[in-house]
Amino acid sequence: MLEESGRPVTARPDLGVALLTGKLQVPTTRRGTVSRRPLIDRARASGARVVGVTAPPGYGKSTMLAEWADLEDREVVWATVDRLDDDPASLLSLLALACAPVSPEVAEVVSDMRGTGLTVLGRSAPLLAAALVRTAAPFVLFVDDLHEAGSPGCQDALEIVLGHVPAGSQVVISSRHDQPHLARRRVEGTVMDIGPDDLTIDVTGARALFASAEVDVDDSTLATVVERCEGWPTGLLLCALLVRDGGAASSLSGDDRFVADYLYRECLARLPVRTQHFLRSTAVLDHLSAGLCDAVLGSSGSATILRGLDTSNLFLIPLDHRRRRFRYHTLFREFLLDELARVEPDAVTALHRRAAAWYEANDLGPRAVEHLLAAGDRERCCLLMADLALPLYQSGQVAVIARWLAAVGDAAIQACPPLAVIAAWKAILLGETTDAERWAAALEQVDTDSLPDDDRVALESARRQIRAAMCLDDVELGLAHTRFAVEHEPAWSPWRDQALHLHGSMLLLTGDADGARDAFTEASACATQAGNPDSVLLSEAELAILAVEDGRWTTAAQHARAAVDVIDTHHMEGYSTTTLALAARARVALHTGDVVAAERLLARGMRARVQCTHVLPFLAVKVRLQLGYAFMTLGDRVTALHLAHEAASLLRRRPHLGLLADETATLLERLEHVAASPGAPPLTPAELRLLPYLQTHLTMAEIGDRLFVSRNTVSTQVGSIYRKLGATTRGEAVGLAVDLGLLGA
Repeated sequence: MLEESGRPVTARPDLGVALLTGKLQVPTTRRGTVSRRPLIDRARASGARVVGVTAPPGYGKSTMLAEWADLEDREVVWATVDRLDDDPASLLSLLALACAPVSPEVAEVVSDMRGTGLTVLGRSAPLLAAALVRTAAPFVLFVDDLHEAGSPGCQDALEIVLGHVPAGSQVVISSRHDQPHLARRRVEGTVMDIGPDDLTIDVTGARALFASAEVDVDDSTLATVVERCEGWPTGLLLCALLVRDGGAASSLSGDDRFVADYLYRECLARLPVRTQHFLRSTAVLDHLSAGLCDAVLGSSGSATILRGLDTSNLFLIPLDHRRRRFRYHTLFREFLLDELARVEPDAVTALHRRAAAWYEANDLGPRAVEHLLAAGDRERCCLLMADLALPLYQSGQVAVIARWLAAVGDAAIQACPPLAVIAAWKAILLGETTDAERWAAALEQVDTDSLPDDDRVALESARRQIRAAMCLDDVELGLAHTRFAVEHEPAWSPWRDQALHLHGSMLLLTGDADGARDAFTEASACATQAGNPDSVLLSEAELAILAVEDGRWTTAAQHARAAVDVIDTHHMEGYSTTTLALAARARVALHTGDVVAAERLLARGMRARVQCTHVLPFLAVKVRLQLGYAFMTLGDRVTALHLAHEAASLLRRRPHLGLLADETATLLERLEHVAASPGAPPLTPAELRLLPYLQTHLTMAEIGDRLFVSRNTVSTQVGSIYRKLGATTRGEAVGLAVDLGLLGA
């Protein structure tokens, strides 16, 4: 079916909470580990606000962080990153949740750590940074496995947060790979680096490690082993286990620094066949629990095996204090996956599919998608992605959707019409003009003859809604498109409220205000029941504007307040769909004389208009007209005129916008009779896209890479930003932008 189920992406409380709680818990320090106390003491005394622990697997990074946490007398908070956090909004949400105990102010901004890429960098990251810098009591935040969130967006957001660690506090980050955000801060002297050389173990440490494994070797043999393993902690531990189980330390060749395969095979060969099978099969899992392992194996008894592995200290790391959830040591898991591919290659796909089925059955859809991707099950994966996309968008996890779409590839998306519809809407709502036009065209090419009747009608409705939203046809045909959608989207469809809103918008373009009012009223009610905040705020904003045009200011205030309340309640700051509501509320505030509130709302609206582009033209033009009227009321002719010209430019790209062409001409005509006002024009959408990057240490060329423009374009836009804000440096520009509400709150 093309329709989405509308099921919210929320895990069953016990599972979802348990997984999140495990990521925020300080791991238990395991017995037999070598103390890093001198290194920890040096890092604590360094005064460095950020400590980067960077080394390949097997160097004891997590163990060191856990020992440090045990020794710490400051407030300790912890965050373990996994691959689902490779999204700026998800990463910031995790960090904010971890830090919530250190400050009520941090706890207050947890829900604001979401949105699109521009909003996350321009608003969420500065909000968390500002909350952290005002924390009164010193704290230490440990961030483990940061390499799982290595995308540029995550790195940029993290750099902003780390730039505001208060004096007396520290953030300690472990990663398998180099951390670019640290390189840019080393020149400031606020970073201490801990690398592989710092984490190697000498003979004294090796002696303690062998003793913990109840292994006694002579000094000469121990020195040889340390030399051959080059101080690699995991290699030494494996060697100790090998000797404990009857092997000879002197038998190690030592020619290869990474002797993991040989040592792991020795460990694995001594285990019962059933346990070996368990280890290989469950290596496909990031996290292990008895129920999940039973489902993947298609058998029972996993709880007993997990308890035995935990007791034997066989590279199983507990994720909760009740020792019900675990993960394998990274190197051990990599070895087990190699063994699985060698011994049971045909089982890998089935194991991932079973894991996906378990996660899906337990309302952990995003994790199910990851396993389906690993299984190569593109068809099932695409259908599940289409089912999850709408609630993920509404929760601010847009980058997750984008990553999935890139992972399955264009061919798989084109073969799955429901996902192609999602790809088109994602591009439309984010202002990704090239992709929006490409996916809209691709949908037109889908052959519907072989589809079941219900699917054929659903696809036709989806295509017509996209054509209407993009105003690809004249107004009358657009109205016919939305009328078809309203007639064919049933009451239970998650697309019905959108069809009603689009229908109201087309009616407005033809001048039928009464019909539009009815459609918006029904759309708002339908969206409220379906839990779709986008259609609620859009429809309520339109109802507010209709009331303003009729002079019914009390009614306008009610609708405008309802729309903005949805934005604030659902933390949708920065979404393109919010701009009209903010503009309408600002006009109401100006009518009542509340200039301060109006200016605050207008700053938010100007920032959010960036993603209102010609691929959603009726909204993009209307947004600029409403903002323009508000600025004209404020007496800011320069900004109002700039917005009117933006609207006129959009009309040249999309001329079939009915009465909006006349309304744009009317605003331009009225502005000719408004006295000139001092001041610079507002930042353009392109300049607003660039502005958040001024908070980072990225060079002009690096910013250009992020925005897919040339270094010269970036340089020109930065110069324009400086002139308009009256700044001469990055820091000054950022400070002024914060004061104007263009960054941060």
